Amino acid sequence: MDVTATAKFVRISPTKVRDLTRAIQGKTVDEALRVTSFNKRKGAFFVGKTLKSAIANAENNADLSAEDLYVKEAVVDGGPIIKRFRPAARGMAKPIQKKTSHIRITLTNVKPRRAAGRSV
Repeated sequence: MDVTATAKFVRISPTKVRDLTRAIQGKTVDEALRVTSFNKRKGAFFVGKTLKSAIANAENNADLSAEDLYVKEAVVDGGPIIKRFRPAARGMAKPIQKKTSHIRITLTNVKPRRAAGRSV
């Protein structure tokens, strides 16, 4: 059974979070929590928070045990971009893009198989 959790409009660029979500895919929930808790990057906090939410969803809504769960999928999509302008020389304005992310984590109680042709 698959259980998901989503964090929307997170104020961090998607490219800064994607490498961490790739690192936790296919791992057990304990290993994934360990990776996010000991990582110093800002994105690790948001991924860990979403992962804990997915674990709580699995335990409370689907009656699954946390010890049996695996991270089936961890995806970061781009959210809306907040556009601002900064004054520049000679009366010009330079654009600033404040990017947001949507983090989606899917857990499953079935151990995921490794993809063919992909080394982890």
